[in-house]
Amino acid sequence: MARLDYVETAGEVADRIRARRGGRLTPLDRMLLHSPPFADGWNSLLGAIRGQGTLPGDLRELAVLRVAALNGADYEWAAHEPVARKEGMTAEQVGALRVDGDTALLDERQRAAVAYTDAMTENVSVPEEVFSALHKHFDSREIVELTVTVGAYNLVSRFLVALEVGA
Repeated sequence: MARLDYVETAGEVADRIRARRGGRLTPLDRMLLHSPPFADGWNSLLGAIRGQGTLPGDLRELAVLRVAALNGADYEWAAHEPVARKEGMTAEQVGALRVDGDTALLDERQRAAVAYTDAMTENVSVPEEVFSALHKHFDSREIVELTVTVGAYNLVSRFLVALEVGA
């Protein structure tokens, strides 16, 4: 059970969130709506990550799922696993993103993204060799977008886990 009640609301912020989500509010949205300004900013940021970047969707979702796995954010994993599959990830690739998964099943580009996601999530500081490996596979814009995605979904997972959203 969530640690706070979910908000049932109408209003401009809720309407903007519904517009991005195809007409519905998720439990995450309903928790965020305790603070409409934060919910609105969150919606803008996550909308940009999900819909305005150049980072391929499979790599975006790879990062999201890895963050969810590392942080124990089951709600986040459940929400994004089907998205990852729609973006072209196989069941084996998705399984490799679990903490005990076999990343040898991933290609070199995916492994570079996982190593970067792991470093950012577990240590914040990224070793030079991990960062340098990104340049073999990603341009500067994609590196920025991957970095923002990992950072933002760490925020998402921490919010979900701390407030037991969806539990």
